[in-house]
Amino acid sequence: MKKGWIIALTLLLIGIAGAYIWYSRLKNNAEAEGGAYDNTLKPRVEMSTMEITDIDDDRIKMNVKMLIDNPLPVGFKARRLSYTILMANTPIIEDSYEKPIEVKSGDSTFVTLPMVVLNKKLMQVLKTLDKKDIDSTTYTVRSRFDLDIPILGERTFHPTITRRLPTFYLPKIKIEDIDFGKLGLKRTDVAAKVSITNQNKFPFNFTDTHYTVSIDGKEIAEGDQPEPILIKKQATTPVVFPVTMKPGQTLGLLPKMLFDKKDTPFLVTLRCKLIDKDGNLAFKNSKMHTVIRGTLADFKKD
Repeated sequence: MKKGWIIALTLLLIGIAGAYIWYSRLKNNAEAEGGAYDNTLKPRVEMSTMEITDIDDDRIKMNVKMLIDNPLPVGFKARRLSYTILMANTPIIEDSYEKPIEVKSGDSTFVTLPMVVLNKKLMQVLKTLDKKDIDSTTYTVRSRFDLDIPILGERTFHPTITRRLPTFYLPKIKIEDIDFGKLGLKRTDVAAKVSITNQNKFPFNFTDTHYTVSIDGKEIAEGDQPEPILIKKQATTPVVFPVTMKPGQTLGLLPKMLFDKKDTPFLVTLRCKLIDKDGNLAFKNSKMHTVIRGTLADFKKD
């Protein structure tokens, strides 16, 4: 019986030694060849696409699709993925993905990471770059995998990717006026006059645009603009979004709209796809949802 245990233990040690030699050989080959894995056999993380889902007064929500590539000779399962996004060496996002991630040997998978950027942090970085007249900067993704792998070696990996990319500014959308046309018995024509400021050194398009207008908490109109809207580079583009509604939706609001503008809030929501005209895949068909708030007193008549 003892002899059997000795043989089994010997075979196990030989197997472990063989796996270690195999892994070391693959690792040395990777170091000799160089390439996408930072000269080592470690999981690789790469940013694929970004989708802006919500822009609010104090934060920006987005979904970032990340490619996780596994060059290891065995599959692995990560219990969690922690990540930090830096812009110009300044952290703007720190979060973690708590769902298990499993990648087979020599395979890759995509995970979608929900991210929240605080506008205050982002604006501080952008203002610093503006002062230095810098139109591109370094974006860094630092990540940490806590792995469960069936071979000897590291149990935690810290892949980092760094890219030099153009500085990207989100468009600033301002409601200049909500213009009510002639009141009719069957319909009232309304136009939301909007200015869209693009600080980037490249133009882009809004497409598949949908918008709603609410006054004093009551949605009075909505509309669609399916055709692309060209937003010029480093300029403010005026846009008029026309909508048509029944007069019954506004008649009850007319006294506040005429005589209490200061205390009558408006809210305009706008959803669209953001397309870089130069085909920047990082923002390909990014869905943007933004909310603009204010009061009717904000509209200044000439």
